[in-house]
Amino acid sequence: MPLQEYLQRVLTARVYDLAVQTALTKLPNLSAETGANVWLKREDQQPVFSFKIRGAANKIAHLTEDQKKKGVIAASAGNHAQGVAVSAKHYGTSATIVMPGTTPSIKVDAVKAQGAKVILHGDSYDEACNHALDIAKKTGAVFIHPFDDPDVIAGQATIGVEILQQSATPPHAIFIPVGGGGLIAGIGSYIKAVMPDVLIIGVEPEGSASLAASLKAGKRVSVDKIDRFADGVAVKEVGELTFKIAQQCVDDVILVTTDEICTAVRDTFEGARAIVEPSGAVALAGLRKYAQKHDVKGKDLIAIASGANVNFDRFGAIVERAEFGGGGEVLLAVTIPERPGSFLEFCRIIGRRNITEFNYRYSGPKQAQVLAGIRLKGGAAERQELASAITAADLPVDDLTDNEMARHHIRHMVGGRVRTPERELIYSFEFPERAGALVDFLTALAGRWSISLFHYRNHGSAYGQVLVGMMVPKGEEKSFHSFLAATGFEYREETGNPAYAHFLQPDAA
Repeated sequence: MPLQEYLQRVLTARVYDLAVQTALTKLPNLSAETGANVWLKREDQQPVFSFKIRGAANKIAHLTEDQKKKGVIAASAGNHAQGVAVSAKHYGTSATIVMPGTTPSIKVDAVKAQGAKVILHGDSYDEACNHALDIAKKTGAVFIHPFDDPDVIAGQATIGVEILQQSATPPHAIFIPVGGGGLIAGIGSYIKAVMPDVLIIGVEPEGSASLAASLKAGKRVSVDKIDRFADGVAVKEVGELTFKIAQQCVDDVILVTTDEICTAVRDTFEGARAIVEPSGAVALAGLRKYAQKHDVKGKDLIAIASGANVNFDRFGAIVERAEFGGGGEVLLAVTIPERPGSFLEFCRIIGRRNITEFNYRYSGPKQAQVLAGIRLKGGAAERQELASAITAADLPVDDLTDNEMARHHIRHMVGGRVRTPERELIYSFEFPERAGALVDFLTALAGRWSISLFHYRNHGSAYGQVLVGMMVPKGEEKSFHSFLAATGFEYREETGNPAYAHFLQPDAA
């Protein structure tokens, strides 16, 4: 469908019985930092704290009375589910929502509070969606797609209408988070139809960049493994309809890291005193990255804050990573000689910089290992300057700032070495964070090889991260790798990780 044909759908969209016109808020700190006028479109202000109410309301408002009598059904990890539940209640139809078993409780409870029936099924959106489609076939209920539907897309497009109404001049670029593509297809189709010079820039997490891969390939591409940190945009494949629209209206796609997303959560709070979920900060993370590479002085840049449905227990992990994403903190592993005064010498190299954490462990009569988190103000240049100063003092140093194993696990467990003749293998695992999952995980590992190390932290996200050490005698490698594959969990070997070598690797017996 040509973009111009979406205009009628957009202009006749019925969203404001339930949705509200949200604020366009300027972020003074980020504006000063980048030299641009940075604005945030506050979809966290919607009654369900997400833009999804727009598409769901528009779709259900256009159903016939016969369709409403049969009820509606949807699959969602939360935000779309709430939009459908609220809209169904308003328009007098029943709603069933199939949600993955990994869905945060805050989203499950919010859907139930609107009177919808909730079915928890599977560990991913795809499993929940297939189950919802099966139920729709059996019951005749109308399936409300979260993104690949013309009425849903038109509902999301009303954000673009509001942006142009609220902007004194046309913006230089609008940054939009991308999951299935409904939001960027809606906003992009409207903006390009009426103001084609405005840049439409999609933003995706590096670990779930299906739109970027699809645009590059010229066809839809499915991502085999997705990063679920920003669960609201963790979609393996963009929609068929949304991709066709994106090909016509998307100017660029920016990929962002988990750390950069966490930094954007911080930027949102500091600039607007608003707390958004990770997917709600994806667009702002992309805006920040764009501003670092382009001349944006005096230009209006707008990012969509798409949602604020986040579990309270996730804040710790987000805050922990925010400084890394903004280049404001470095994590260093330093070997210092075990002699009087060496610890003081190292601290003098750090100087007046703020220390965020300090882990010290006696490693033997000749040397000790230090893991230090240090606050920086000068970004990458200061990071390199500090590492060079430590090296110049004849202190071996490894920069572990970007080392996931060090940050997820080692920094919380520094201080243990064993003396053993056996070979220890280290693996990190990822498993769905649902009731009983940790017990299932331990059951799968039990009884085959001795567990020498185990570390797990619950971050309140959909998937848990575990670090495990196992004693595997020589000659048993083949059966060991068959065992790993049979567990059904995602895993990665970490035996060669420098963080392990510094702080945990066994001494020879």
